[in-house]
Amino acid sequence: MRDKQAYRERAWELLTREGVARFPGARGRIPNFIGAEAAARELASSRAWSDAGTVKSNPDAPQLPVRAAALADGKLLFMAVPRLREPAPFLVLDPARLEVPPRRAASIRGASSVGRPVAVEDMPHVDLVVCGSVAVSRAGARIGKGGGYSDIEFAILTEVKLVDHRTTVATTVHPLQVFDEDLPETEHDFRVDLIVTPDEVIRVRRSERRRPRGIVWEHLDEAKIAAIPVLAALAARRHR
Repeated sequence: MRDKQAYRERAWELLTREGVARFPGARGRIPNFIGAEAAARELASSRAWSDAGTVKSNPDAPQLPVRAAALADGKLLFMAVPRLREPAPFLVLDPARLEVPPRRAASIRGASSVGRPVAVEDMPHVDLVVCGSVAVSRAGARIGKGGGYSDIEFAILTEVKLVDHRTTVATTVHPLQVFDEDLPETEHDFRVDLIVTPDEVIRVRRSERRRPRGIVWEHLDEAKIAAIPVLAALAARRHR
């Protein structure tokens, strides 16, 4: 959406201008920011974190401290295979089986090396979803970098009942990425429950939480469904 892109550009510009974006820069990605480690510590101090045994996280750099903390705390960690292109579209990292330090295992390269591919039917319920954001509103609406895969991952896990009302959704961001005004949303977008910065945990009011009930099939074209094996399998099951 064009309106979403305007907010992306605004957030990237703010982070760049204020000198808080880390290498290789903010634009075009989920921006890594100064204070990402402190935000991870804030999240780790929350009740949602202590209650979670299973965590699904995005693979981007600003959430690396979160992923490392999850493994260090003994939580089962799931990360998506790039573009969900494999029939087993997630990697599971079990801290009880790791032979490398949590931070190394939680990196993209580490996860691809030590993570075990797992199909959605073999996954447990997800207690905590951690997502990256370019911009987020205080009401919990978030905007990603524009690829749409975070929404698809969330929709798939919701469709198969691994994400539900018991699942907490959190994002870690720099304060400059938090907007007071409403952000544009579509039917397939999900809101977060916790917005975590290096300085605070913003809890979204229950009345403002919004999640799709599963996959919004009308928003996916045939090429996208065919390119993602788990979507193709769910679509075929739907038409039986």
